[in-house]
Amino acid sequence: MTTTEQRSAVEELLHRTLAAHKSMFLATAGSDGSWVSGVYFAEDGPHTLVLVLEERGRTLKAIKENPEVALVVSTGSPMEPFLQARGSAVVVEGAEDEAVRQHLVAKVPEVAPFLATPIRTVKVSVPTWRVTDIPNGWLPGKDFSA
Repeated sequence: MTTTEQRSAVEELLHRTLAAHKSMFLATAGSDGSWVSGVYFAEDGPHTLVLVLEERGRTLKAIKENPEVALVVSTGSPMEPFLQARGSAVVVEGAEDEAVRQHLVAKVPEVAPFLATPIRTVKVSVPTWRVTDIPNGWLPGKDFSA
């Protein structure tokens, strides 16, 4: 397989895996220590994810203190394709806030009730994904960068 074909295969699995999942695990670290949360998300291209977080929650507090995050998109089984990454999270406001909400509800309709609660919208930039597919021999996983 050529480098171009391999990059294309990795990108295809990345897109398929993101599209197949409505939630992910998001890890943060702030003054309260390390924390992992399950969050709904929508992808805005392969290198940007959007989500909402509780306004008074530990995850949002940590992001405000330290925007570096880590994430996993997975069924929980290592024998199914999964994604890992580090990224940078920012809270968005105004027109961008509304766009995030609409984009998220389009992918995850069940998130709509949360939008009426005290939440903040967040964008996560992911410069490089690690795409792992153990049954197809991708261990270690393949990196996919912007």
